[in-house]
Amino acid sequence: MGQVFIMGLNVLAFALGYVLQVRYAWVLSTIVGLIMLAGLANPNLALFKRFYLSALKPRGIVKPNVVQEDATPHQFAQGVGGAFLILATLTFLAGAVEAGWVLVWIVILLAFVNFAFDFCVGCQMYFQLDRFHLIPHRGDASA
Repeated sequence: MGQVFIMGLNVLAFALGYVLQVRYAWVLSTIVGLIMLAGLANPNLALFKRFYLSALKPRGIVKPNVVQEDATPHQFAQGVGGAFLILATLTFLAGAVEAGWVLVWIVILLAFVNFAFDFCVGCQMYFQLDRFHLIPHRGDASA
């Protein structure tokens, strides 16, 4: 469900900032990135998930698709998306507005792929990095 918030808020930021030329609309993408990263650091700060669990799910607005699997690849993907949005923020601050919007659209498109096709590109990145032992694991003495 977080993908919908990520896509929606970033498309809104793009529409306001790029299409309508509202100054500093890109800050909305920064906020989305910070929420994504904060949710990794502390589950209580996962605001999109909290809104889903407290408002949407109890009212039956959205039906859950519960899948029992390791959350680590999804957390990695969320971190990558948040990092891209923070990098977009830095490009906006540096005056490279078009490059910033490209980074935002990468996050939008990857969130869409996850939502529409149930395929997590960031998870696949995680699996490939793990396959080549490039991901440290908790409790590994060599990590």
